[in-house]
Amino acid sequence: MLNSVRIVLVNTSDCRNIGSAARAMKTMGLSQLVLVDPIEMPNGQAQALAAGATDVLANAKVVSTLEEAITDCGLVVGTSARSRTLPWPMLDPRECGEKLIAEVSDYPVALVFGRESSGLTNEELQLCHFHVQIPANPEYSSLNLAMAVQTLSYEVRMAFLAHEKAQEQKQFDKQTSEKNDNDEQYPVVEETERMFEHFEQALKATGFIVPSHPGLVMTKLRRFINRARPDSKEVKMWRGMLSSVEKSAKRNQQ
Repeated sequence: MLNSVRIVLVNTSDCRNIGSAARAMKTMGLSQLVLVDPIEMPNGQAQALAAGATDVLANAKVVSTLEEAITDCGLVVGTSARSRTLPWPMLDPRECGEKLIAEVSDYPVALVFGRESSGLTNEELQLCHFHVQIPANPEYSSLNLAMAVQTLSYEVRMAFLAHEKAQEQKQFDKQTSEKNDNDEQYPVVEETERMFEHFEQALKATGFIVPSHPGLVMTKLRRFINRARPDSKEVKMWRGMLSSVEKSAKRNQQ
């Protein structure tokens, strides 16, 4: 699922921020990075700040416009640091992560970050289905690009983990339900005793048990069957088999 979550950086001016963003992505399991018209392409400085996430940098896709970056996405969320004159559906970071994960199974989804100094333009924000704003300290809301990517990538990962846990619980509940449905009830003692009486009767009919010298046959048979602890259906099956044995024995005696 995380492979279909796309991080889009628009018109980034400092390649070091791209490297740091790549590192932030990888720590949260994200790998799809798209760069829209970057002013400075990733270089050695970006790789240094990416640390172990140079693979994310190497596989980053570079396009000319935001439209190209999101053309195949079914859900696009744009980051906005401030309220705009044009009202737009807003999400907080937690809602953003949950919404992206809720829809990512159907199509690629994108989380769009704007320029370091000015963010996304109104035109770019209007290409997004929702806007997300990180509720930072209003007295000091200075988040750099990599911090913003880290914060929202974390929320995506937490939503993903919650989804996985819910799916595992759902599967467990289903298996438990199926197991309970398939579990047979054990017979009461009366049913078991009737089965043993039937066993003895059938074995006498075949001559396996001699009434005058029964020995320990039934004792050993009881021990064997009780160890297996047959359920009610199995007891009924045994009774049916024993009836068949009795009928066969009677035919042979005629």
